[in-house]
Amino acid sequence: MEEKKLASNGLLWVFALGQMGWAALSGVISNCLVYYYMPEEDLLAQGHTIFIAQGLVFLGFLTIIGVITALGRLFDAVTDPWIASLSDRCKHKLGRRIPFLRYSAIPFGIITVLVFVSPIPEESPVNAVFLGAMMLLFYLAMTCYCTPYNALIPELGRTQKLRINVSTYISATYFIGTALAYAVPTVASMLIPSFGVAGAYRIAIAGLALVAVICMLIPAFAIDEHKYADTTPSQSPAFSSLVKTFKNREFQAFVGSDILYWIAFTMFQTGLLFYVTQLMGLDVAWSTILLVLMMGVAFILYIPVNILAKRMGKKKLIVFAFAFFAVTFGITAFSGMVGVPLEAWGILIAIMASIPLAILGVLPQAVVADIAEVDALDTGEARQGMFYAARTFAMKLGQAVSMLVFTGIIAMDIGDMKYRITAVVACVFCLLGALVFACYHEKKVLKRIEEASEVEHFGEVGA
Repeated sequence: MEEKKLASNGLLWVFALGQMGWAALSGVISNCLVYYYMPEEDLLAQGHTIFIAQGLVFLGFLTIIGVITALGRLFDAVTDPWIASLSDRCKHKLGRRIPFLRYSAIPFGIITVLVFVSPIPEESPVNAVFLGAMMLLFYLAMTCYCTPYNALIPELGRTQKLRINVSTYISATYFIGTALAYAVPTVASMLIPSFGVAGAYRIAIAGLALVAVICMLIPAFAIDEHKYADTTPSQSPAFSSLVKTFKNREFQAFVGSDILYWIAFTMFQTGLLFYVTQLMGLDVAWSTILLVLMMGVAFILYIPVNILAKRMGKKKLIVFAFAFFAVTFGITAFSGMVGVPLEAWGILIAIMASIPLAILGVLPQAVVADIAEVDALDTGEARQGMFYAARTFAMKLGQAVSMLVFTGIIAMDIGDMKYRITAVVACVFCLLGALVFACYHEKKVLKRIEEASEVEHFGEVGA
């Protein structure tokens, strides 16, 4: 087999721009969808239109927006292994991953804008049906880009040092993309006097989508996959490959904890606007200020996280992050109370959240890369796409559960207490995530990688 080049840090940063693009589009859905389609009084007072039915309309505890997003995530979870298999088995001249990146980026951006476009300018079932269709297309486009993109992580990070570096870089750009998404309400508020609430949000999201698409296309055209990655197609059919992936015991521990993390984190993303405006009584612009603060501190912490992970391993840091995130949610549940200045609550929560977000933003991707590498060593088959599809499945399943739970809770008529309950529920999920991830055997995985590296080294010396 032709020897592959090691990626430079510059190339890894180019690769990370793709993460910034898709994170911005994903962040718009996580941050703005519920706020836009289940508006509170502050948005309605500015003339916003209710496009879909509100309240608990399904089985007495589910909302339309909650059901739509959950179905979208479940549909997405089904398509993940299919797209992963297509990517793993792809025989395109550009490689196994790059063709998907090139052809899905533009539709991804367009569909994100259409999610916030309603055909009927008032409450109507037609709007709900259209939104449901757009959400299905959104998640399909997201899978077509993200699953092959993530499969490049272990290919570009072929050493432990590069693996942690690329995980750090894509975490940084993920938070930058998410910060751009959180700026949408602030930008939209400036445009409302001229375009109305709906028009302002659509224009702001369209501008963000344009930037996001450009970012996603840069690595798609700048990276020659054949130079850095094994482009030999996998032979396993989709279902068989998925079964093999979930039979991996170390991956079972990881993916179980990951589902719990995404339930909690999606609650934080979705709830931030509500925590800021309803619990703290601050202007919506504070959500952007706090997010920038949170991301800025997290970005600074990437350096010590990178160093500590190389010295003490990833497992201890991840378990600590779960526990610390639980504490952060516990404090969020009491925000706006006890006579503390409202702004101080927001600043405290933002700084505390930055610590687990820095760790959980960097290290899980590297853990999956480790597990995928060991699996390839043990089975002789490179199925990185399927491992990252399964990880994406965990993310989307967690987000689907979170949206059902979150929208169900905030639809209850119990005042501000409903938002405090969401924070408590997220706290519990974080604690469970710590317990599950504690079952991951990091030393065994790293020992297997080290042994294989030594065998390869001595083989080259002998040759």
